[in-house]
Amino acid sequence: MDRPFEPSGVPDTPIDPQAAAHVALAVNGMGTFSWDVDAGLIHYDDGGLAVMGFRPGEFDGRLATLGERIVPSEVSAIGDLVDRALRERSGFSLYFRVRLPDGRLQWTHTQGHIVRDEQDRPVRVIGIIRDASQELRAVDQTELLRQAREEHHRPSDAVVHVSDALVPTVTVEDVAEALTDSRLMERIGASSVLLGLIDNGRMELVGSNGVHEGLIQDFHLARLSEPLPLTEAARTREAVFVTNRLDFVTRFPALKPYLSHFPDAAAAVYLPLIAQDTPIGAVGLTYEGRATFPPDERTVLTALGKVIAQSLQRALLYDQEHELAAGLQTAMLPGILPHVPGVHLATRYRPTRARGGIGGDWYDALTLPDGRIAVVVGDVQGHDVTAAAVMGQLRIALRAYAAEGHPPSTAMARASAFLAELDTDRFATCLMALVDPLTGMTSVVRAGHPEPVLRSPDGSCAWLDTPGGLPLGLNTPGGQPAYPVFETVVEPGSTLVMCTDGLIESRAEDIDQGRERLLDALSAGPGPPDALADHLLDTMATYTGEEDDVALLVLHRSRGKPSPAPRMEAVITPSDPDALRNARISLREALHSWSLEALSDTAELLACELATNALVHTDGSATLTARPVRHSGRGLRLAVSDTSTASPRRRAAPERATSGRGMMLIEELATAWGIEPRGNGKTVWCELSLDLV
Repeated sequence: MDRPFEPSGVPDTPIDPQAAAHVALAVNGMGTFSWDVDAGLIHYDDGGLAVMGFRPGEFDGRLATLGERIVPSEVSAIGDLVDRALRERSGFSLYFRVRLPDGRLQWTHTQGHIVRDEQDRPVRVIGIIRDASQELRAVDQTELLRQAREEHHRPSDAVVHVSDALVPTVTVEDVAEALTDSRLMERIGASSVLLGLIDNGRMELVGSNGVHEGLIQDFHLARLSEPLPLTEAARTREAVFVTNRLDFVTRFPALKPYLSHFPDAAAAVYLPLIAQDTPIGAVGLTYEGRATFPPDERTVLTALGKVIAQSLQRALLYDQEHELAAGLQTAMLPGILPHVPGVHLATRYRPTRARGGIGGDWYDALTLPDGRIAVVVGDVQGHDVTAAAVMGQLRIALRAYAAEGHPPSTAMARASAFLAELDTDRFATCLMALVDPLTGMTSVVRAGHPEPVLRSPDGSCAWLDTPGGLPLGLNTPGGQPAYPVFETVVEPGSTLVMCTDGLIESRAEDIDQGRERLLDALSAGPGPPDALADHLLDTMATYTGEEDDVALLVLHRSRGKPSPAPRMEAVITPSDPDALRNARISLREALHSWSLEALSDTAELLACELATNALVHTDGSATLTARPVRHSGRGLRLAVSDTSTASPRRRAAPERATSGRGMMLIEELATAWGIEPRGNGKTVWCELSLDLV
């Protein structure tokens, strides 16, 4: 059989089909790729690398690196289409744009075929990629006109999309999150968003997406006088339009180092946010693939700034109101817990995540004159400023009743009558425990509140079956409600936990499940009270969803029998001329026994000033107490209690006056001082530090 005709000079060798295929692909501006799905790595041949704008050896095979070449607004759609193809085990064909190293945009087309293993699981995708620029340049003019009409309506659509996104926002943080959401940016066609808020003459950057991190760090809290796009928009109250890099450099030289992150084919607008004729901030939007803002679009963007300004103003007012309410509530909670030998306390308050974020939950702890410690948690009905205000009044009243020496049942009954007399139509639940650090004897009274939980030294946990009375503020037909006392012993090494119902209640579950979960969390929790309190809050938050505010108090009794706290006490009466001198002698002896002799002169001076003020300005006697303290180094705490509710005031004494300098001496010589109101008067105290002598 004759051989086929061969041109002269062509060697008689077989042609490599694979090489021929690559030549054909290269001639047509095409390349191939292979994607290892499990490893997440993709390999392009030389033709594929050329289409994507990579030099040989430049591409590392990572999908993230590939995504950097694709126009950001198209990455999400590409990912969704490929993921669906993998799930449905079908091939895919798609067009997208890539940004070449010289800044040009190029349309590309890729087709992929999915290879599956024996378990029908997609393991590899192979396909081709080609330059589709020429093809898409020949698109039908009718289609281009249709796209132009869609672009014409896009600005007005952006106002609708932004308005819908801002409807559910409440706080400034909500507004920032809504505006910088990637899905919203895709809907309005923006490639980056930057939101700034005016604060004391500076522009605080409160939200961003797609903006270079270094720019945010360097220009956060920039002064309004600085030549920057956001500050200029806020300062001039006019929108700032930028259409190219040269415009950026000319108008804002400080941004020149960051313009490498600003594409050539991109434009930006910075809108002032004005509410009630006052600039409150500015927002910046960057758009890729455009160089102009037509007049009608500028009008729509101005309207967009007004929509954002209204939502931001509403959020600012809400945040200010919430900050005021939260500050009020925090101020009403005790700032310093008492230090009692043998007992360790930890307290926590966590506001609800619901709108308002404020409620009537509280905790309290105070040391009684006999050395026992009273601990309280409670919850006033409601989540508003009124609830917080009622909480503050009720906490102080209950604290005063306990300080007067009333037993827990009487203190609770009087607090209930007090709340009823306030005529606020609010009730409150409350739990009070009186603990003797020396013996562990504990008396518990409950007013419609969850019982306390006890963790024994062996780790077992149980709710204490405590009888209870009516919530505070609800009077019974026979007069004041009765509050029975439950007595137990908190053994050394035991932990008593008291909480409000926000720690255990969930809207989706029965409260008994929450009670069981708390027992489990307490049993598995750490030993130190502070660590245990944090553990309980974190563990129970996953169950409750933080739908209600929480007050938590953890009391741990140390192992072993604690020694009685050192203390000196002297009663000074106006009728005894030697009382003050004897008190000074007792104080000097106590300081010697406590090895605090270095404080004697100052301590005696301040003790006499406190006692003299009490005797001069009240009709009764005064009680001087002294005890060493160690919470801020070794030191001494002096206190004088009297029966007057009038607080001492610092006043400027004339040069020749013989009195009026007592409070000035205390301020100058003491490291700290204060006034504690009591149910039957007040206590004025001061502390001296041995480290400052």
